[in-house]
Amino acid sequence: MIDAPIPGTPWTLIGAVRGLVEDARRVVRQLHDRSVGWVGFGLAPEELDGLDRYFVRSGAEPVVPLTIIERSEVKGLTRFGEVRIPNPTFVESLAWCRSTGVTVVALDPSEDRTATLFTESIGYLELVRRTVRERSLSRRPPAPSTADAYALEWEARVTAGQGSRRYHEARDRHLIDSLRRAAPADRTAAVIVDRERFERIRDLWAAGPA
Repeated sequence: MIDAPIPGTPWTLIGAVRGLVEDARRVVRQLHDRSVGWVGFGLAPEELDGLDRYFVRSGAEPVVPLTIIERSEVKGLTRFGEVRIPNPTFVESLAWCRSTGVTVVALDPSEDRTATLFTESIGYLELVRRTVRERSLSRRPPAPSTADAYALEWEARVTAGQGSRRYHEARDRHLIDSLRRAAPADRTAAVIVDRERFERIRDLWAAGPA
């Protein structure tokens, strides 16, 4: 997990390793210790609603099917501690917000808009290359010494193409625009994203509006 203040605001940007239970616990402690009053999630509105409906408010959790690449990512991450699906950082943070009455907002584009950004940014040849890289990763996952390094290397190997970089930048810019519109300027707030997005979002914020 990594965190840093967002310059010029009373807000904090938090990046947590996707799936790692220890990071989920650390994030919830941060929210509690800082008396956060507003939380933005790096999720689409539909994703946030699904987590709330089926994993926070529901009495029984549904079975979560995984793709081959997702299973490989989880298997490699278990070297660093307990892993859960779906991402426990979002589930536990959302549960904390619901129990304390803290406002929650999804900051990513809708699923339809995300699909459009993907098809606009990534052409056929790059899609084929991504598929090949994913298959290679499923056979030989990264083997760094920390969970943070694992998450960053996994992302870097899958999204090495220029179109992938355009897609991720467009999604992160949407998150920043949503944050500027929605977050309270006079309240302590936190923005929670997957670890690999942390540096991109921090740098895009520092660069100012596009």
